[in-house]
Amino acid sequence: MRVLHTSDWHLGQRLLAFDREEEHRLALDWLLNLVRERAAEILIVAGDIFDTGNPPHYARSLYYNFLTRLLATGCRHVVIVGGNHDSPAMLNAPGELLRYLNIHVVGAFPGELKDEILRLKDARGQTEAIIAAVPFLRDRDLRYSEAGESSFQRQAKVKEAISAHYHALAGLLAAERSKDVPVIATGHLYATGATTSEKQNNIYAGNEENIDADQFPDLFDYIALGHIHRAQAVGGQSHIRYSGSIIPLSFSETADVKSVCLLDFDGRSIARAETVEVPQFRRLKTIQGTLDEVREKLLAFDRKGDRELTPWVEVIVETDQVIPQLDVELQEFVAEMNLVLMRIRLHRKQAVKAVDAALSESLEDLDVLEVFRRKCRVFGSPPEEMEELEQTFLELRSWMAERQAD
Repeated sequence: MRVLHTSDWHLGQRLLAFDREEEHRLALDWLLNLVRERAAEILIVAGDIFDTGNPPHYARSLYYNFLTRLLATGCRHVVIVGGNHDSPAMLNAPGELLRYLNIHVVGAFPGELKDEILRLKDARGQTEAIIAAVPFLRDRDLRYSEAGESSFQRQAKVKEAISAHYHALAGLLAAERSKDVPVIATGHLYATGATTSEKQNNIYAGNEENIDADQFPDLFDYIALGHIHRAQAVGGQSHIRYSGSIIPLSFSETADVKSVCLLDFDGRSIARAETVEVPQFRRLKTIQGTLDEVREKLLAFDRKGDRELTPWVEVIVETDQVIPQLDVELQEFVAEMNLVLMRIRLHRKQAVKAVDAALSESLEDLDVLEVFRRKCRVFGSPPEEMEELEQTFLELRSWMAERQAD
């Protein structure tokens, strides 16, 4: 049994003012060819298929076109679970039809644990794999807040509830231990020990990690995770893995090798696990230095030859001086180059006053929680109340995201 694990496609994503349609189209074409050439029998997509709950038309077309073309390969089963960016209603809408094509979609917790369990059948009607298809578990799926709870208590409840969800599924599948078929779980969360390319906000209000690697039940032979964009094993356990995103989703991910996981099962044992690198269809490049150094590096980068898609570049100029019309000067400098200069930023080399540092920042440099903290300071919120205010803000943000996704 050969299984291909991928996640975090984020179809419909925009980087600054630019959409990613061309890159995603090429990445999905490559993925389809990989399924065909390596004879993958099960494809698992562990959440965040789309970047928003209401993705653009082209993103939906890419998704359905991929699934349609997948039917012509030797892939017998597809398992897709929703992530925190996905709309459960949109993913689930064609679920009845897709199920007849052996494409199983679990956009959100279906309400009953047994409905997350998929027994995938071969041509003779015999079970050849069992999947605990766990999507992103929303706050309402896990627990309800109680009056008077501290933030620590709320965080602990979320962590306990996620672990309990997997253990309850393992309990329902206890009888499957005797079967010689792989038992695989999915998840879309932040596992302890996972490393990210940049600050990646926790998708649950509270602490940064949602579950420890050793909290997953031993019953599962492989745990296919999504949410973290960097491919990696978790907690030193090779059978618990993030596949990572299929394209770099920000300039902070340019050093990451994008990949998918290909697994061969011999009964319930993983006979072979391979990380297959995804080609880089568009280069994202950060160039930093003094203005003269930036010019030299831009020239050197441009001389590296033809690329399939025009590279996108951000420039960080190190200076303590005001450079009038810097953006105009640099855009003119690269006008004849085979690249798009997407963003120009300044980096102060020497210490400056806080007000000057604030002026050099943009909202893109700050996460949402940091903006909230600064607003609280402006309005004089007492420091001793900040922890409670932040917790309330995160819960409200999570609730609003769920409403938008629904």
